[in-house]
Amino acid sequence: MVQLTGKNIVITGASGGIGAEIAKLCAARGANLVLLARSMDKLEQLQNSLQERYQVKVDVFQLDVSDTNQVQKVFKQIDETINEVDILVNNAGFGVFREAHEATIEEIKGMFNVNVVGLMVCTSMVLPKMRERRFGHIINIASQAGKIATPKSSVYSATKHAVLGFTNSLRMELADFNVYVTSVNPGPIATNFFTIADEKGTYVKNVQRFMLKPEYVAQKVVNAMITPTREINLPRWMNMGSIIYILMPRLFERLGKRAFNKK
Repeated sequence: MVQLTGKNIVITGASGGIGAEIAKLCAARGANLVLLARSMDKLEQLQNSLQERYQVKVDVFQLDVSDTNQVQKVFKQIDETINEVDILVNNAGFGVFREAHEATIEEIKGMFNVNVVGLMVCTSMVLPKMRERRFGHIINIASQAGKIATPKSSVYSATKHAVLGFTNSLRMELADFNVYVTSVNPGPIATNFFTIADEKGTYVKNVQRFMLKPEYVAQKVVNAMITPTREINLPRWMNMGSIIYILMPRLFERLGKRAFNKK
């Protein structure tokens, strides 16, 4: 059981899904929270619920991570409010499942601005103090899509490949500063992510029996906080696929073609 009492934890995309579940588990362990998302109504509802149930300090800020100026402004407010961030969970993200020729410029820019640039800018706002204090933990929610590219997720997969590249480099940069960096690579999770990503519902219907529960993913993330965990790969059998993909990419793509085209 990781000791989080009194730790200051910032979570982006905290209004629902695994972000909200991570917040609940952290509050149960006595952490102080800063919750960020675009939906202020949902954030305030979660804030009231957590403060009433766990008697912890919960601050909320409206934030669209794709807006760099807003990210800088909000993180300055966070700095004034709690002074030190112990753990940053970069959870905000979205995807749209389309073939490459169907993806609009707006969708491409939107996914990169939220999933990649937003994550990087949020991270840059807490790094100086973490390095100075020689303490902290950056947790980036990536995806198995960052390891195995599949049809109809070319742009989304590209953003998650970028997140993994950034995360792996950052981990090495911070190795001598006692700041941990963890990537979380889940398969499909039963959240409202697919409301946008899978408009037709085809993918959800085909993989529903394999979908992870957000509570389960959140538990794995919280258990890894303030530990030198390199990666969290869920489910394990799906991560084995990424290993085989690295070793035998051509065979993997040929044999997996039918499964990949279920979107």
